[in-house]
Amino acid sequence: MEINPAELLEKIQEAKEGNQSAFNYLLDQFWNDVYGFQLKKTRNEYEAEDITIQTFSKAFNKIDTFDENFSFPTWLIAISKNVNIDQFRKKSASINYKNTIQDQDRVYEIADETPSIEDKLIKQQHLEQLLADIKQLKPHYQEVIMLRFFQEKSYKDIAKALDEPMNNVKVKLLRAKKLLAEIIETRKTR
Repeated sequence: MEINPAELLEKIQEAKEGNQSAFNYLLDQFWNDVYGFQLKKTRNEYEAEDITIQTFSKAFNKIDTFDENFSFPTWLIAISKNVNIDQFRKKSASINYKNTIQDQDRVYEIADETPSIEDKLIKQQHLEQLLADIKQLKPHYQEVIMLRFFQEKSYKDIAKALDEPMNNVKVKLLRAKKLLAEIIETRKTR
C-alpha cells in the first residue's frame, strides 16, 4: 500500500503533539518494514519482534527530533540498526562475563550455591515492589503487562484475550512499559 507523503507528514506532526492514534498509524504503517528488516538480520522471530518494539519505543520517545526533510522509514531503520547493535553488544558482554565467571568457578570451588533465605527474601521484595509499581498503572496497562510478561502470552494471544487489534496491543504495551519505567525511576530518585 502506497503511503501518501502529505498524510505521513501530518501524522508525524500529530504524533509530535502526542496524538495516540497518530502513533498507532505510524506503528501500523511501518511495523512490517522494521520487523521484516530485523527478521532478515536476526533470523529469530522473538528477537526481531523485541528489537522492533524497542525501535518504535525509541522512535516514539524521540519523535520530536525527527526532521521532515528526511525519510521516516529510513529514520526508523537507522534506529532499528542501532538497537540491534546495542543488543549484540549486551549479548557479547554477557557471554564474556559468563565465560569469566565460569573460569573463576573452575579455580574456586563453591561449597553451596543454593539461594539463602536472604536471597529469596530480596528476590521476593523485588517482585513485590515490581507488582506494587505495576498497580500504579491504569488497569488496561496493568492487564497488558501482566499478560505479556507474567503469563508470557504472544501479541496474537493478548489481542485475542482483549478483543483488540494486534497493533493496538503493541502500542498499549509500549506505552505501559514507558509508564512503568517512569514509575520505577521516580521511586528510585526519592
